[in-house]
Amino acid sequence: MQKNQNDKVDYVEIGNGPKVVLLHSTATGIKQWRYLLENYKNRFCFIAVNLIGYGKTYKWERSETQKLIDQVKLLENIPSLKNCKFSIVGHSFGGSVAMMAAVHFQKVVNNLILIEPNPFYLLKQSGYLNAYEESLIIQKKIKKYYNKNWEKAVHFFADYWNGKGSWESYSNDQKVKFSEILKPNFHEWDAVLNETISIQELYKKLPKDTTFISALDTVFSIKEIKKILNFHCKTWNFKTINSGGHMAVIKKPSEIASIIAESMK
Repeated sequence: MQKNQNDKVDYVEIGNGPKVVLLHSTATGIKQWRYLLENYKNRFCFIAVNLIGYGKTYKWERSETQKLIDQVKLLENIPSLKNCKFSIVGHSFGGSVAMMAAVHFQKVVNNLILIEPNPFYLLKQSGYLNAYEESLIIQKKIKKYYNKNWEKAVHFFADYWNGKGSWESYSNDQKVKFSEILKPNFHEWDAVLNETISIQELYKKLPKDTTFISALDTVFSIKEIKKILNFHCKTWNFKTINSGGHMAVIKKPSEIASIIAESMK
């Protein structure tokens, strides 16, 4: 395994075969891909990227609000991705970044695999207002309590995405670590709520055989995003597992990894 970093991006490169970029969800980092890296490194060359604010990738300290393209530009600083084709796998917030990355690098992207991406702005664009309002409840707690009573926001976030009672099940050490690693989410909300590219334009520019993976027991907002994509993206491959929720990448790693590998051409 080769650990790389420069003044902009922290990432791990491991394996042999076609290049595959891995973009993690909020509050995890590259460690969420451990099972995939360990079990499929003989088939693929994985480039697991720490997004802005994670690992040793730079923190967001600009005055302007963050955009998805700001995350995408991290990939421009990875030498092994220059002048070659690659595939992209993204989960949750990393899935939203993956969609924008596949637009940005359209001519060199082989496969796009999305695991419950969270482009919440599409809910508003498409009139799915109940789900959109649900996402705003989380966003408002993150923004409101960032500098005061952060634990209240973290508690709500953990229970929404990982299942009710998750926060109370964590040890004190886990609570401290989760509270710290969630901090980049303050800026990530701007990126997923303020994007403007339409679903029609996305479908034109993304690979026609894009794979979308979700769990039957995931949260309402993600189910509604899936409905939008299912309606507009007729040629995509929609794969479903029975359980694991939004964090099935971690809770059901072998099932998710198997679908990812099968979806690569």
